[in-house]
Amino acid sequence: MKRREFITLLGGAAAAWPLSARAQEPDRVRRIGVLMHTGAGEPEAQARLAAFMQGLQELGWAVGRNIRIDYRWSVGDVAHLYKDAAELVALRPEVILAGVGGTVAALQRASLTVPIVYAQGIDPVGNGYAESLARPGGNATGFIQFEYGLAGKWMELLKEIAPGITRVGVLREPGAAAIGQWAIIQAVAQSLGVELKAIWLPDASEIERTVSVFARSPNGGLIVAVSAASLVHRELIIALAAQHRLPAIYAYRIFVTSGGLITYGPDISSQYRRAASYVDRILKGEKPADLPVQSPTRYELVINLKTAKALGIEVPPTLLARADEVIE
Repeated sequence: MKRREFITLLGGAAAAWPLSARAQEPDRVRRIGVLMHTGAGEPEAQARLAAFMQGLQELGWAVGRNIRIDYRWSVGDVAHLYKDAAELVALRPEVILAGVGGTVAALQRASLTVPIVYAQGIDPVGNGYAESLARPGGNATGFIQFEYGLAGKWMELLKEIAPGITRVGVLREPGAAAIGQWAIIQAVAQSLGVELKAIWLPDASEIERTVSVFARSPNGGLIVAVSAASLVHRELIIALAAQHRLPAIYAYRIFVTSGGLITYGPDISSQYRRAASYVDRILKGEKPADLPVQSPTRYELVINLKTAKALGIEVPPTLLARADEVIE
């Protein structure tokens, strides 16, 4: 082979090599963070994250191939949540999925630049992590868990399934979300002639004490509002409602599948699946500031007839006809 031909051949091979090598290189691994304000063993949290992972998979993302996910399961006081948020941000993820329970506020305290997608946002404008729903601005966007008007629906449905109630204990925790829910429940309760009692959720012993005291008077019922604490103490709350024969309505479906009476609320798992689409768009270059905050697209009414029978409640046929699911 002549020298000139050899040099030409070598040059052509060198030019072609990077294209061939790039074709054989593995996908670039992107880093995602997840901050949940619940225990890692919580079945509902696992179901929600399974829906999120399914959404990612449908969009072409797979752990070990092109994404890595770092988790922080934060259970405890606010200081612990802030610590977990700071640790997660320090890992330098490209986007973070935020669960409910103050996770967005904790993450924004740690960073105002790392993109955040929330699947269970509560009043993002009122809580200061969105400028507007159409254009949230900043580093956080996502999906609203519920609108405050839903809280009024809880009061109406509880009165419909148990018309004899005249007193309702509202299980809640401190914070802006609790205030908003309370205000709507209070307005509807007044129109229905129902007296309200706030029942705080600090710890198991206090919940048991306050519910037991509330149940000493007749014609009582319970509303278990949206809160991380209610999920933590779910089994205790359901047991107390059964023990004291208190009709109760819940914000989360898992309460009713675990033995509670009735629930009305959004399909939270679908919110996590939808959140995967925003994570995908951010990883592909879009900014959270430009992605509009979205409301739930589906609400579920679930009734447990076995629990109704144990409480001596005959569920109105009109209510049964509206239910999305009836547990027998």
